[in-house]
Amino acid sequence: MSVFEYVALDEKGHQIKGFIDAPGVAAARQKLREENVYPVEINQAENKKETALSVILKFNIWQKISAADVSIFTRQLSTLLGSGMPLVPSLSILMKQAKNPLLKKSLAQIREQVNEGKSLTEGMSNFPQIFPPFYLNMVRAGEASGTINLVLERLADFSENHQALMSKIKSAMYYPIVMLFVGSTVLFLLMTFVVPKITGIFTDMHQTLPLITIILIAVSDFLKSFWWLILILLAAAIAVFKYTTAGTEAGKRMWDNVKLKIPVWGQVNLKISIARFSRTLATLLQSGVPLLQAMEIVRNVVNNIIIGEAISKAGKDVEEGKGLSGSLTQNGIFPPLVTEMIAVGEQSGTLEAMLNRIATAYETEVQANIVAMTSLLEPLIILVMGLLVAFIVFSILLPIFEMNQLVR
Repeated sequence: MSVFEYVALDEKGHQIKGFIDAPGVAAARQKLREENVYPVEINQAENKKETALSVILKFNIWQKISAADVSIFTRQLSTLLGSGMPLVPSLSILMKQAKNPLLKKSLAQIREQVNEGKSLTEGMSNFPQIFPPFYLNMVRAGEASGTINLVLERLADFSENHQALMSKIKSAMYYPIVMLFVGSTVLFLLMTFVVPKITGIFTDMHQTLPLITIILIAVSDFLKSFWWLILILLAAAIAVFKYTTAGTEAGKRMWDNVKLKIPVWGQVNLKISIARFSRTLATLLQSGVPLLQAMEIVRNVVNNIIIGEAISKAGKDVEEGKGLSGSLTQNGIFPPLVTEMIAVGEQSGTLEAMLNRIATAYETEVQANIVAMTSLLEPLIILVMGLLVAFIVFSILLPIFEMNQLVR
C-alpha cells in the first residue's frame, strides 16, 4: 500500500488537495471517484516499503505537530462524531482542513486504515510521535464502551488545561529571562568595548592602580580575548549536563531527585507532578480505563523517576487488594492533603471527582507560586546588575579621584 498526493475537483468544481492510500495510481483514482472526487493530478508520496514512522521522519526536522494541533483535531473529531457523523467522513473533513502537512498526511493514512476495517486506535498507534500511550488507551476505552466522542472531548479538555498551565508558567518566566539576557549582554559589551578604552588611559599614564581597577582590567582583557573560550566551555557544560541528566538512568534519577529537593523550586516541581498525576488519572478513569492500567500510564506521564516509582509501587499494592490512598501515603512523597482526599474519594465512590479537585487546587497553587517567585526574581536580577555596574563605575572613578588628589 502506497500513499499518493492528489489534486482533484469536488462536485462543485472546487479544487482540493489531499493524500490517499492505494495499491497503485489506478486504484487511487477509483477510490477518489467513489468519493465523488475527480482527480486532476496524482503523484506518489512515498515508496511502497515506507512505514508510517518513516513518513514522519522524512519531513524536515523543523516541521512537527504541536500539542495544540492535536488538541484542536481531538476537539473537532469529538464534535463531528457527537453530531452523528460517521468516523471515516469525519476524518476526511479534518484531513482536508488540516493546515499542518504532517498532520494532514498522518490523518490520510489513519482514515484509509479505518476504511479498511481497522479501529481508530489501531490507525493512531502507527504514529506514536503524535498520539502517546495515554491518548491511545483513552481512545481504546472509548471505542470499547461506545463513548468515543465523550472520551475525545475529555482528551481535548485535558490537553487544553495542561497547555494553559504550561503557558502561564512559561509566560511568567519570560520577563526575568529576557531581563537576564539583556542585562548580561549590556555588561558584556561594557566590559569588552567601553571599559578597555577608558582603562587604556590609566595604563598609558603608568599610574599605580587600585586593586579593584586591576581586577576590572584583568576581567575585561580576559572577556575580550577569550570570549570564544567561554562560549565553548558553556556549550560543553550544557552538553555534559544534558547527557548526564537525560542520557543515563543514574543521571536521570539523580536529577529528578534534585528537582524535588531544591529549595522553593522543589515544591513547585512536586506540585506540578501531583497536578499532572491527578488530572491524568481522573481523565483515564472517567474514560473507562481500569485503575491498574491507568496507574501504569500515569507513571510515565509525571516525568519524574522518583514519583513514577512511587506510583508503580502503589499500583502493585492496589493489585494486591490495598487501597490507593494507603499505598500513596507509605511512600512519603504525596502530601497528606492529597492522600486524605483520595481516601475520601475511594470511600464515597467519587475518586475521579476528587482527583480533579486535587489537580485544580495544585494547578492554582503552582500558578500562584510561579508568580510569587518571578516577582521576587525580577528585583533580584536588577539588584545584581546594579551591583555589577556599580563595581565597574567605582573601579573607573577611583583612579581618577586618586589622580586629582596627586595634582593637588
